[in-house]
Amino acid sequence: MRNPATPLERQQSFPGKLIPQSVIFAIALLALTTLTGKEARAENWAEKMFPVQSHNFRVVGRGAKSEYRFEFTNPYEQDVHIASVRTSCGCTTPTVSERTVGTHQTGEVVAALNTDSFIGQKAATVTVIFDRPSYAEVKLNVSGYIRTDISFDPPELNFGEFRSGETPEQEVTITHLGNPNWEITDVRSECRELKVRLLSVERNTRQVNYRMSVRIDGPLSDGELRERLTLISNDASFPTTEMLLFGRVTPVVSISPAAISLGDLNANANKEQRLVVRSDQEFEIRNVLCEDPRVEFEVGSGKKKVHFIKLRFRGDGSAGSIAQEIQVVTDLAENGTASCLLTGRIR
Repeated sequence: MRNPATPLERQQSFPGKLIPQSVIFAIALLALTTLTGKEARAENWAEKMFPVQSHNFRVVGRGAKSEYRFEFTNPYEQDVHIASVRTSCGCTTPTVSERTVGTHQTGEVVAALNTDSFIGQKAATVTVIFDRPSYAEVKLNVSGYIRTDISFDPPELNFGEFRSGETPEQEVTITHLGNPNWEITDVRSECRELKVRLLSVERNTRQVNYRMSVRIDGPLSDGELRERLTLISNDASFPTTEMLLFGRVTPVVSISPAAISLGDLNANANKEQRLVVRSDQEFEIRNVLCEDPRVEFEVGSGKKKVHFIKLRFRGDGSAGSIAQEIQVVTDLAENGTASCLLTGRIR
């Protein structure tokens, strides 16, 4: 960037005319303001990747696992790279799933509330610093209230991996210290497939213990399961307390890689890639679909648990970006279709 001319240079560029110092100051101020605005607008490229930039954990128990995943998707043609993350408060620990995220791929910034070592109302700002393709910062805000009188054993409900349609069940013990008349009046969730039962309750002068069962009853979409249970109680000061639930719904048929990049190709170039399709049971591939006519597939026959598909891209002279879904259709009755994303730039 060319440096602004000094006041002396500005005067010499207009022989015989002296520009007042106040005018020079005003011009310099306008240039600085304009530059700052351009820099601010340039930084907005990173904010656009985050659909959610704040989260309230609400009220959680002491020691309960409390984390939120800020997902972001890279819509740009260049890779984006996270140089670092920092937090304004030790009550929150930030981590990153992937430092480098390619075109059309998704990453996560995980903010975990440190409920073991902090209590009361807490808030933090997590700053995500990008250094590629250019410098930018995104600020993510989290808050929550950590109670000392409620705890969970285990501190989270983790169902692990299970298939959609299965009915895994977990138990948790909820302990409330202090008021022996404390009572859970309801348990709510936005996930209708979660079925909750209060199995038993024990009371003494010091605490109340509830045993609670949580079961998944109904089909769920493949991928990460992250839900929140809200305990409703007769405590007028804190009528609600949150508990997190985790798991992973594994697909009947999986395909890898989940995203294929052709990279930068000449408009007449050809390129081959390989897909691997798996299932726990033997299956046959009936069709492989892609709307781009330049993409062809070579598929084997017969039933087996692992299939290899050869993908061929044949350039036809046309240029432009590619972002196409590939669908693999099998003969398995339920959830027997797998998909992945094909990207690239044809020049």
